[in-house]
Amino acid sequence: MEHFSRRNFLAAAPMAATALAADAPVGAGAKPALVGGPKTFTGAFPGWPVYDQTEERALLDTLHSGKWYRGSGEMVRKFEQAYAQLTGARFCLATANGTSALYTSLNALGVEPGDEVVVPPYTFVATINVVLRQHALPVFVDTDLETFQMDARKAEAAISPQTRVIMPVHLGGNACDLDALLPIAAKHNIPLLEDACQAHLAEWKGRKLGTYGQAGCFSFQASKNLNSGEGGAILCNDENLRERCYAFHNNGSGLKFIGASFTYNSSGANLRMTEFQGALLLAQMTRIEAQAKTRTENARYLTSLLKDIPGIAPARMYGGSTRNAYHLYMFRYDKTRFANLPRSVFLKALAAEGIPAASGYTPLNTQPFLKNVLASRGYKRIFPEKVLAEWPERTRCPVNDRLCEEAVWLTQTMLLAPRSAMDQIAEAVRKIQTHAAELVKA
Repeated sequence: MEHFSRRNFLAAAPMAATALAADAPVGAGAKPALVGGPKTFTGAFPGWPVYDQTEERALLDTLHSGKWYRGSGEMVRKFEQAYAQLTGARFCLATANGTSALYTSLNALGVEPGDEVVVPPYTFVATINVVLRQHALPVFVDTDLETFQMDARKAEAAISPQTRVIMPVHLGGNACDLDALLPIAAKHNIPLLEDACQAHLAEWKGRKLGTYGQAGCFSFQASKNLNSGEGGAILCNDENLRERCYAFHNNGSGLKFIGASFTYNSSGANLRMTEFQGALLLAQMTRIEAQAKTRTENARYLTSLLKDIPGIAPARMYGGSTRNAYHLYMFRYDKTRFANLPRSVFLKALAAEGIPAASGYTPLNTQPFLKNVLASRGYKRIFPEKVLAEWPERTRCPVNDRLCEEAVWLTQTMLLAPRSAMDQIAEAVRKIQTHAAELVKA
């Protein structure tokens, strides 16, 4: 359970939106289910994705149109227009997935071999993989323990003459500290690329995330709050940047040439969204606002319950964060307030109570694959020996190391349950705390 991934965690959820049992809380005095007591939550959390005849009609209409490619169909273009309008961006470019959106954006922003990109260590690996695909150097900035976000107070120290892009992640749908990061980017004339892959509809000071930097990237992968199985998008307000992104994602052929000419503006790749994905996203967008409202209401209520339990610290939002997407509901677990019950056993005990939870990410900055990349002959040709030798110390993230030992995640689908389920989540945590010493010995 300790290394249960986000995607596997979501896949383990029920596949249908089953009605929840309205059982009364078992109570903290009851024996934990892990040692033979009654389960606190006996219902089933809503499944994902949610769909009906709206999605069926959209897919069948696209199928019967015979236009499955964005060069001949209208669904991708209509989705781009709708998502730009929803977010307030001037331009939206749909891509094959969120990784493609990040990869395209880095290319369009001119990241090349030998450059550096400032990144957080607490994120999905795609944030780092796209930097490595450019043969650039990821420079990690430690995490703010209370928010799970990049610690913007430490970002400027990570900048060097080789820094080409600052790429914060709005992790879990919560905003990073844009009031701190945007002035740093402006001061050093470095583009800010927002990884908003988990932050659909989230806001900073009333404005949608993904619209503050030079570009913002989103994912529509199967676990995401807006879901087409796979899919991604880039938001930007600069027409030239949009054209560069378009050309790269279309094998180097720009907006004027798709399907009409073998003329190329640049090198590129095939990272286009299909018409089926575009149609599915348009259908899914009919629910996104109502679902977001439910998540927000339940998350706020759950926070009001959990924050009063010693040893449980829900992720804090910065003052400028006016809307959290709650792709993840995250909190920190302090085992010293639970009779030193290991987090792995806490998670196992929660699962036994009917509450699936995960431990979240492990430290990216110390992953073996990074050491292998930096030791490769390609990186040794590109980067001076001194730069590679100093990289491990330069990118130490002790706060993030601690966070990775304390984090607990609940997925966004759990926040779509009735409010009574939030009471039972909190009740399960209280029960485990009351009987933690017994669980330690079990």
